[in-house]
Amino acid sequence: MSTVRCTMAQALVRYLCNQFTIIDGRKEMLFPGVFAIFGHGNVTCLSEALEAVKDTLPTWRGQNEQSMALAAIGFAKAKRRRQVMVATSSIGPGALNMVTAAGVAHSNRLPVLLLSGDTFVNRRPDPVMQQVEHFGDPSINVNDAFRAVTRYWDRITHPEQIISSLPQAVAVLLDPADCGPAFIALPQDVQEMAWDYPEAFFKPTVHAIARPRADKDRLAQALEILKSAKRPLIISGGGVRYSGAEEVLGAFATEHGIPVAETIAGKGAFTHHHPAHIGPIGIVGSTSANALAAEADIILAIGTRLMDFTTGSWTCFAPDAKFVSINAARFDATKHQALAVIGDARETVAELAASLKGWKSDVTWTNHGKSEFAKWNAALDSYQRPTNEPIPTYAQVVGIVSSHAGERDYLIAAAGGLPGEVMKNWRVKTPNTFDCEFGFSCMGYEIAAGWGAAMADPTRVPIVMVGDGTYMMMNSDIYSTVLTGHKIIVIVCDNGGYAVINRLQNGKGGASFNNLIKDCRVKQPFAVDFAKHAESMGALVRKVESLADLGAAMDWALGTDRTTVLTIVSDAFTWTPGDAWWDVGVPQVSAREGVLEASKGQLDGRKKQRVGV
Repeated sequence: MSTVRCTMAQALVRYLCNQFTIIDGRKEMLFPGVFAIFGHGNVTCLSEALEAVKDTLPTWRGQNEQSMALAAIGFAKAKRRRQVMVATSSIGPGALNMVTAAGVAHSNRLPVLLLSGDTFVNRRPDPVMQQVEHFGDPSINVNDAFRAVTRYWDRITHPEQIISSLPQAVAVLLDPADCGPAFIALPQDVQEMAWDYPEAFFKPTVHAIARPRADKDRLAQALEILKSAKRPLIISGGGVRYSGAEEVLGAFATEHGIPVAETIAGKGAFTHHHPAHIGPIGIVGSTSANALAAEADIILAIGTRLMDFTTGSWTCFAPDAKFVSINAARFDATKHQALAVIGDARETVAELAASLKGWKSDVTWTNHGKSEFAKWNAALDSYQRPTNEPIPTYAQVVGIVSSHAGERDYLIAAAGGLPGEVMKNWRVKTPNTFDCEFGFSCMGYEIAAGWGAAMADPTRVPIVMVGDGTYMMMNSDIYSTVLTGHKIIVIVCDNGGYAVINRLQNGKGGASFNNLIKDCRVKQPFAVDFAKHAESMGALVRKVESLADLGAAMDWALGTDRTTVLTIVSDAFTWTPGDAWWDVGVPQVSAREGVLEASKGQLDGRKKQRVGV
């Protein structure tokens, strides 16, 4: 057997360089790049291996371990899980900074390969700098924290182990059912060890993402249920986008007259004005989709995990409505006693379409969806209409940014008040141009993900919308994008703090406390000059003084040659209305009358929940 002698770190990098995938008929690297912050545990061995292949496998320097891993996740989402970025950190605080990002990838079923330095297997120099010691179990260190937020976890304690570990990690990263983050801990002394690796381990390998077919008996049951439907509704989730099922599902829905509502992860599979589309569903959804959800007798849920924001904490649907769930993941398909049809979204919908020819929903139901959606669009027009108010609402800001964005420009949002506002007010012009990370609702995802999305497709501009709270939490990748030449546009809506959480606090009877800057324990409230701050990181900036100037500022930003930041003061108290209920904890004992009233309302709301079905 022919062998190649190299260190474990060199072998790992060589393996990554020889993994490929097919995208639109072209052979591409499965791992097109590495985000890295080098330090104790990865700077001497892994960085040496990466430097040797820097022209084949580019390494990008991050500013923060969490944000560089978030950039890798934003890249994966923009690529619809067809390519995977790597993020590597030192041991200790560097590794722990990536745990939050791993949670984002895990919740959203997105692939990222995380490589962290680790302590010495031989334990001779223990305790090393940045080592957290567990007195009763010396095998535990900070890297064990990743076990809770990864789909695959391993620690390499012998150089030969990567021969079995790396293929398993790749399999998880590409599995449509188990897709999520893979983590591998790399002890320092094992990274340096030389080993005679089989040449076959490094042979170029082209991977194809599997498309599992559904069980024929389950398909037959699903067909019978669909044929019995009087008022069917499709819920299109993120799995539709990752499967590339947009066109197949759109044709299926149109041919059979079934209205389509979208989840947060699923928004963008359909253009806003697609004939079957009736808007987003749930807590940050539309009145149109929620109205039909309440009346539907059969719900065909495709590629969705049915989180509480989609289901209104399970109050959006009639008590006797039946669910048919198509999902590559058995865990997601089996929820709430749905008929679980386990399979790839595109292939399963295509098989349903082939067997459902001739059947069509009642035209009255189809037209009901169109009528409700027309009402919703009229409502959006009214929310977005400019006024003479000195401080614009989020709806007005989103409306102008959306109208000036190019056909293929890519919207990114994640946390705070903007997810609800872009879900409702952003009108998608081209499929797969919308990314709202709300599976984990991670503050700080937005700007980092913009960097990753700009890498993923340089032919379109990522438009990142953030509130001032999120900007303060993580903004350093503005500097990264300027350094590396990956242009993004950042819209900072300054509403004086964590305004949407203040809204929830007030809405459940609580006093405004520790959310808006003016309600915090501070010496004197003052606003940050976000434009000057972004300018100091190399961005072009414009402080927009009024809603009337925002359109011109957007046109200017689209024509600049680098990352551009626009800031605008926004209303902290006016939000686009929603009509879905959300289950949250409210104190049953309080000195505040408003809290007691809210608690009673919460208990009344829970009476409408579907429990387990």
